[in-house]
Amino acid sequence: MLKQRIITALILLPLILGAIFYLDTPWFALAMAIPVALGAWEWANIMGIEDPVRRLPYVGIVLALLMLVYLTHFNAVLYLGCLWWLAAVWLVKSYPSEVARWEGRGVQSLIGLLVLVPAWWSLVLIQGQSDGHWWLLYVMLLVWGADTGAYFVGRKLGRNKLAPAVSPGKSIEGLLGGLATTAVIALLVAFSTHASDRAGLIPFLLISLVAVIGSVYGDLAESMFKRHRGIKDSSQLLPGHGGVLDRIDSITAAVPLFASGMVLLGAMQ
Repeated sequence: MLKQRIITALILLPLILGAIFYLDTPWFALAMAIPVALGAWEWANIMGIEDPVRRLPYVGIVLALLMLVYLTHFNAVLYLGCLWWLAAVWLVKSYPSEVARWEGRGVQSLIGLLVLVPAWWSLVLIQGQSDGHWWLLYVMLLVWGADTGAYFVGRKLGRNKLAPAVSPGKSIEGLLGGLATTAVIALLVAFSTHASDRAGLIPFLLISLVAVIGSVYGDLAESMFKRHRGIKDSSQLLPGHGGVLDRIDSITAAVPLFASGMVLLGAMQ
């Protein structure tokens, strides 16, 4: 299993970095539509559609919305995504008592749209900025760094569970460790580059912290849906890693939250 994880990561990482740094924005948008389409196919499975072929109409709906957002430059979709992640915090904390509010297939299909479409548009919007490839790398570094910090702090000091009904392994202490790691990364980037010039140091730091909190609940929300569905992984598309959603669940929350904050502050457009 570990060997498969390493091989898959070594294949995917250069492809992702190559797309971020070397593709023009239209081609990048097209490239990122591929994992989003696969994520939509997996989300249909989470919704309870077991037949792979019957999941394709949902994939088509997601792709059609991606095209519509791209052609209209519909930034408001970012804020719709943020509203969903705000609701997700409450749903995760209240699980399983509030399952009846979202277990219907229609509601879950809408949630899937609010997860996937804003995430894709955020990636495209950020990558299209001046030095946008570095911005994307920064957000990913925040997520990876926070995840690492949370793992080690949670393993050493974790006592109080963050969402025990969803993911017993995550602790409040781990979350705080991840946020501390995020703060260090954000401050290092702010003081060694011009990253915070347009937004201001404190807003830049706050946006980074909010994005990381979102990444934690992105992971927890997907775990909640999978637990309710009774599956461990969203699919087996990525050997050793499970499905595409299992790898990007944190990013689907972190990127729209970060992009929304930067757009509101006028640092991106």
